[in-house]
Formats: sequence, structure tokens, C-alpha cells
Amino acid sequence: QVQLVESGGGLVQPGGSLRLSCAASGFAFSSSGMSWYRQAPGKERELVAVINTFGHSTYYADSVKGRFTISRDNAKNTMYLQMNSLKPEDTAVYYCSGGNSWGQGTQVTVSS
Repeated sequence: QVQLVESGGGLVQPGGSLRLSCAASGFAFSSSGMSWYRQAPGKERELVAVINTFGHSTYYADSVKGRFTISRDNAKNTMYLQMNSLKPEDTAVYYCSGGNSWGQGTQVTVSS
């Protein structure tokens, strides 16, 4: 079955960096567009970034543009989200999505 497993979340100070990973299995990863979403407490889940099958085309929410970078390694069936210059408002559970499925999420907390 489709499985998406996020990792790399944690506690980081404002201005810091984290790299999230999403390991995929059970579907044709290299043929699938993939996305990162996030959900902060009391808020709706929002789209953060999207990457097409070969990684040549990406989309970013305005709130993360210039700070976050989405990428993928089709040989490893893995997607990444490099997050730099983190802000307290980036605090959320981050989810990867693809293959008509969702991961379980990884918590990112930005706080001093």
C-alpha cells in the first residue's frame, strides 16, 4: 500500500534551518507530483510547496518563497523540504502528500 513517512522535524531557534524528508513507497513515485503541506494549531492545513515529477517545476506559497526549497530524489523515492530563515509562524505539523495519500506528519517548532 501507499506509504509516506516524514522525518527531520524538531525544535529550532528563529533564523535556523531544518531539512524535512518524505520517504515514499507503494506507488510510482517518479511519475507523481509531490507536495508539502502544513497545519498550525487552530488553523486549516495549507499548501507549502509542490514539485513536479522530474523536479523541473516547483511552486511555493508566498509565505515561504525565498526561504524554503522543495526537491526530490527519484532514485531514492524521497522528497525533501529545506527550510531556512525559519520564523515562529512556521511552527506547524508538516505533511507530505502524493500518490493520493498523506504522511503522518512531522512537528516543526520555531521558538527561542
